[in-house]
Amino acid sequence: MRRVGAVDCGTNSIRLLIADLDVGPDGLPRLNQVERDMRIVRLGEGIDATGAISDAAMARTLSAAGEYAARCREAGCTSVRFVATSASRDASNAQQFVDGVRAAFGDLDVAPEVVTGDEEAALSFAGATGALRAASAPGPFLVVDIGGGSTEFVLGDDAGTGVAAARSVDIGCVRLTERHLHDDPPGEDQVWAALSDIVRGIDEAAATVDLSRVGTLVGLAGSVTTVTAHALELPAYLPERIHGASLPVEQVIDTCTDLLLSPRSRRRTLPFMHEGRVDVIGAGALVWRTVVQRVAHDAGITGVRASETDILDGIALSQA
Repeated sequence: MRRVGAVDCGTNSIRLLIADLDVGPDGLPRLNQVERDMRIVRLGEGIDATGAISDAAMARTLSAAGEYAARCREAGCTSVRFVATSASRDASNAQQFVDGVRAAFGDLDVAPEVVTGDEEAALSFAGATGALRAASAPGPFLVVDIGGGSTEFVLGDDAGTGVAAARSVDIGCVRLTERHLHDDPPGEDQVWAALSDIVRGIDEAAATVDLSRVGTLVGLAGSVTTVTAHALELPAYLPERIHGASLPVEQVIDTCTDLLLSPRSRRRTLPFMHEGRVDVIGAGALVWRTVVQRVAHDAGITGVRASETDILDGIALSQA
């Protein structure tokens, strides 16, 4: 057993997982969580318009990276893997970000990896499907990871242990909010404009990922887990209630629509809502609603799952 650190830095948030990595009786790696943390840093703020990470966003993110480095040292991590996603792929000043992260981690010798969409998708799949396989959920699994800048679609193989097809498309909640959903709540014309981008993105993903083969649809990341918390009417953000929750397709669609059309003042009062997600959850809910509708149509699924294990867990497992 050894202690590892995993950092996932996306367009909207940066997250840390410190875990003990062991091998189970089946010979497969498994994680025992020590601590998990998330900060909304909005690294991708404005990047769709400017093509660069802003000075303020860079400072927020590197400050959080420095704190995470200190926590990894204190916990005694023997290795740390830092994965950066969509905003870092798109930014003209991505190298400045990479250099800043390397400096923040210093003696831990962490070189941040700006992964491709396909690599990101494979890590998400590995992190999300272990518990589902153990519970004998019907495969193949489609894992959908809705981020701030992009959404990953990952379809498992028939054995349920690997990736058959994957595609990353630029329909993230921050990107769509900044591009289309300007009013509070958004007007019908803005919703239709965002929906047009989403449908086009799903069509692009479907050209690679066969949505008709899906046995179980699994949603990851803050947009999906927030929608799930709302559907369950939770009194607070309770990961243990959200993880593995199975909801009927119709309930997910109705819940997404409610969040999309709610003003930010109402969203802010919801007891499970993270302050940094208030302004972008409408776009995230619209992406999730449209994905669920499309997969229900193509594959005939009647329910969807939410997962609290995701790319962060995949990053930790990859150090086995």
